[in-house]
Amino acid sequence: MTEPIFAERHPKDTLIRTERLPHIWCPGCGLGEVIGAYGQAVEHSGLPPERHAVVSGIGCTGRAAGYIALDSYHTTHGRAIAFATGLKLANQDLVVTVISGDGDLSTIGGNHLIHAARRNIDINVIMVNNFNYGMTGGQFGATTPHGAITATSKYGNVEYPFKIPELMAAAGASYVARWTSLHVQQMEESIEKMMEHQGFSLVEIISPCPTRFGRKNKYRTGISMMKYYEKNSVKSDGIALELTYADVLKDNSLPVGEFVVDSKPSYLMNKHKVEEAQHL
Repeated sequence: MTEPIFAERHPKDTLIRTERLPHIWCPGCGLGEVIGAYGQAVEHSGLPPERHAVVSGIGCTGRAAGYIALDSYHTTHGRAIAFATGLKLANQDLVVTVISGDGDLSTIGGNHLIHAARRNIDINVIMVNNFNYGMTGGQFGATTPHGAITATSKYGNVEYPFKIPELMAAAGASYVARWTSLHVQQMEESIEKMMEHQGFSLVEIISPCPTRFGRKNKYRTGISMMKYYEKNSVKSDGIALELTYADVLKDNSLPVGEFVVDSKPSYLMNKHKVEEAQHL
């Protein structure tokens, strides 16, 4: 009988701080797919690890910076984009990627989000959207669908959510895409494109949170949420009036795809032009 062969190292061990495992994320969470796709994009970028930097805020997704074996920064709640902006301006050779959640980026840090897009600052943002504040108890936030039940909207959320792709397009972002954690290949390709793109880039990843959000809204497991993504995701190119969040309480379509790909000058390009003009 042939003895089984065991690898001494996992292929992703060089990108993960294995000494910090096991991680804190719940079964069925989509963050594993997101971190895996980001790791693949880093490898495919062809850049040495010291050229990459990861920034996160607070929350379930905010713990990503602690697990990724790159120069990584775990910042205060809602301030990840502000920190990443300073990092990029201080060292323009870095590929700076923010990996954080919808609550941290669009609710607590919403003002930083829209102004970074307006400036077209050269950073990448991966917004993992699980429709709630998963780490702090499952409260509703700026992306929670209207009518959804959460810890702080027990009879249904009365507020209307941000439509992140439309918000980013209106604010001036030059690359905007949305996928779900089911779309691993497309997610990875979009992250790779962000790393090559000059200007503010954002990929929204719709991700399951069965522990806090799903159980209250008929999706008790990560698998049931993934089946919803499989059934209802619709490829849509370009921002259109029908680009809205799927109401997770109903069987509506969920538009995914690349919505904005714009080659307009980035903040750093414009900054360099001004500096050159000052020396003429």
